[in-house]
Amino acid sequence: MTTQQTGAAAGLAAALRGKLIVSCQAPPGDPMRETATLVRLARSAAAGGGAAIRANEPDVVAAVAAAVDLPVIGLWKDGDTGVYITPTVRHALAIAEAGAAVVAADATGRPRPDGSTFAELVTAVHAAGALVMGDVSTLAEGVAAAGQGADFISTTLSGYVPGTPRQTGPDLALVAALAAATDVPVVAEGRVNTPQEAAEALARGAHSVVVGTAITAPTALTARFVAALNQH
Repeated sequence: MTTQQTGAAAGLAAALRGKLIVSCQAPPGDPMRETATLVRLARSAAAGGGAAIRANEPDVVAAVAAAVDLPVIGLWKDGDTGVYITPTVRHALAIAEAGAAVVAADATGRPRPDGSTFAELVTAVHAAGALVMGDVSTLAEGVAAAGQGADFISTTLSGYVPGTPRQTGPDLALVAALAAATDVPVVAEGRVNTPQEAAEALARGAHSVVVGTAITAPTALTARFVAALNQH
């Protein structure tokens, strides 16, 4: 990592300290899954005070980066099992080229489809001029990601990898453990449902907090209300 990149990482970390990152994504088949709609979500998040946007796929990353004056944390979901969040170096470089300030990628240590290591992905993304967020599910994975050069560590995958705790809310214990174990900024992500949970994540040591579904997913939010009503 060059001196310039080290400075960029420090500058972005300072800008995101204590701030909200809004994830503007929609699953396949969802009516919200179109670039123009996701851009409007990003613009709304910016208007509400969001400090950065997390977005999926190169075309959306590029469109969001052009539309909002905020850093974009980009990823590329390919599939829905195993390593599917920016699974290869090719995916990572495409996201960097699309204009992401940070490329988020699975850093769980599971086999990657192209046979690469997370460290190799980090090196490639840094060479392309972007930073890396390692999405992890455990403390050991987070510590390993930090050692392999990740600029940020996110708890994104806790609860979604076999053997990790299934919870209805964020994995605050993992947030606290990671914050105590590494100097790399820890981002709380995954099932942050309320402003109170977001604030608690900061209190537990999170550097920043990502919120997606609770802000930008009307289909999922509607389904929650419907499910609650159907119990009566």
